[in-house]
Amino acid sequence: MRIHHLNCATMRPALGPTMVAHVLLLERPDGLALVDTGFGTEDLARRRRLGRPFLLTVRPDLDPAETALAQVKARGFAPSDVTDIVLTHLDLDHAGGIGDFPQARVHVHAREHAAATTPTAREKARYVAGQWAHGPRWTPHTEGSDAWFGFASVTALDDDVLIIPLPGHTRGHAGVAVRRDDGTWLLHAGDAFFHGGQLDVPARCPASLTAFQRLMAVDNRRRLDNLARLQELAQGRSGEVTVICAHDKAQYDALRTEISPGTP
Repeated sequence: MRIHHLNCATMRPALGPTMVAHVLLLERPDGLALVDTGFGTEDLARRRRLGRPFLLTVRPDLDPAETALAQVKARGFAPSDVTDIVLTHLDLDHAGGIGDFPQARVHVHAREHAAATTPTAREKARYVAGQWAHGPRWTPHTEGSDAWFGFASVTALDDDVLIIPLPGHTRGHAGVAVRRDDGTWLLHAGDAFFHGGQLDVPARCPASLTAFQRLMAVDNRRRLDNLARLQELAQGRSGEVTVICAHDKAQYDALRTEISPGTP
């Protein structure tokens, strides 16, 4: 399995560092799979649906070349080659591109699917229902008794692509673990944290991002508990597991050529 690292949304918040939407493109024997999607082409064409507060606060570039669709095509693939999309959660900067791959199965934790499709009053503002108005081929997952390095796990596609429940940021937030060819793992932890320094001991994070994470969490205590577990995993299993988040530009820059040298 070849792994491409894509940036599918550059965001330039006034009070914080430049952020990316770190998306994985997996070349698998059975077809391509995306882990998250960033913004989609309809988000750019109808940017008002993202909401004025989001646009003013996060200040995304909304560059057509950064969409997952454009980057899949740039690598010589057709959109129909993407058979599966595995989402960490359904926030608007993670799920906007699912409409560009209408034939793909969309894998998500069942609690997140419920949160986005039947949101509470508090949850309603964070989801953009227009991003899935095309009627995706939803594949909701719930965890069983399987474990992955002490975390509950769900098989998403096969034994090499797992959903790791990490609730807190959203009701059904999850990470996606991908096994590399050398047997080590890459855990895309979505928005379980926003800055790579949060995995350090002692942890470090810009004050603006610390406040934003607390503000956006539907259950901040669970978010912090899972962050502590991720820090322990990153420190204790550094040779076996690489833990990344969705928005840290330094993590993305460090990994973008690690597995696919020369890939833009």
